Parts: sequence; C-alpha cells; structure tokens
Amino acid sequence: MTTLYGYWRSSAAYRLRIALNLKGVGYGQVAVNLKDGEQHGEAWRAIQPQGLVPVLEHGQDRFLQSPAILEWIDETWPEPALLPADAAGRCRVRGWASVIACDIHPVQNLRILKAIAQDLGQGPEGMKAWAQRWMQSGLESLETMVAAHERSTPFLYADRPGMSEVYLVPQMYNARRWEVDVSNCPTLVAADEAARALPAFAEAAPEAQPDAE
Repeated sequence: MTTLYGYWRSSAAYRLRIALNLKGVGYGQVAVNLKDGEQHGEAWRAIQPQGLVPVLEHGQDRFLQSPAILEWIDETWPEPALLPADAAGRCRVRGWASVIACDIHPVQNLRILKAIAQDLGQGPEGMKAWAQRWMQSGLESLETMVAAHERSTPFLYADRPGMSEVYLVPQMYNARRWEVDVSNCPTLVAADEAARALPAFAEAAPEAQPDAE
C-alpha cells in the first residue's frame, strides 16, 4: 500500500501526485491541513519533524522531501522513466528541476509567505509582491535555459512529459494563483498547457483532490 500525506495546494505534494499518476501507481491520500496548522501538532511532527508535507508511505517505509521521493519513485517503478537515459540529459533536467525546487519554491511556500505578511508586517500586498518577484525572476531564468534546448514537441526535454514537467506544472499553478506575469516564458507556458491536458496531470490538479476547498 502506498499512501501520500499531503495538502491539496502543496506544490511538493502536487509533484508526487503527478509522478505516481504517470507511473500508474495506485495510492491513497491522507490530508494534512496546513491552513488550520495541523502540521504544527505533535502527531504530525512525530512523522515529519520539520512540520512539512509531503510524506510518502510505502509498506513499512516513510519517505520525506519531494526531490528524494521523486528519485525513489523513478527507481522503484522504472517505466515510464521520468529522467533521460543519458547522464548529460539527466544532469540537464535535474538542473532545470533544481531552479524550481531550490531557488523558486522555497522562498514562496506557505511558511515563508506567512512570515513576510505577519512576522515582518508586510501584509497581504507585501506577501503578494514577494511571491511575484521571486517567481517571475526565477521562471524567466528557467525559460532562458529550456529555450536553448532543441525540441520537436511542447514538452521541455523529450516527446513526452518527464521530471521537468513534474516540477514545472505545480510551479506554474502557483504563478497563476499569484498573478505572475509569465509573458516572457512562452516555452514554459506551452509545456505547462500540454502537460495539463493529459489525464495524469489533470487528476493530480489541486482542485481535483479530496481535501480541496
């Protein structure tokens, strides 16, 4: 049995839903209500000491941190592969994914935005301006990287979606939510639209989750 502990609007949980769907892996879901602060309770901290989601439970194992979990998923269910077959291709795609996972997402996740709005006294408008600033600059940099790679389909690396889209689609969802200007990112926009048209992505969308508001 595979169980995903997450929150409907968590980008990191969204990534795992996409990956599991692409692999055709059945899984159950347990919601951790970040909005109500459930992640701060002792019960959840006993599972994830950082108070974050997602956590993936498989048999007797519990795995933390979506980048590591995605690599485990790809190794455990090799087909269809999320990463290219060659080492150079894998490095390139991991680099693109890291722009999102390491540079964009961490500074605009829920706990950081709450700190901007509340602890630093910037309020909702300051929170929105912060999110827009770092998402726009990060996505525009990523656009420059991916646009340099030749492709024959809208997907970023191959003729089907892979790890690049697993990271991209949740981040583009956040960009729309925060009204980020992505007019300078046509390659990313095209890949996002093509991926979201596929069942594996549509079924992973935040609004399609059992705990969606």
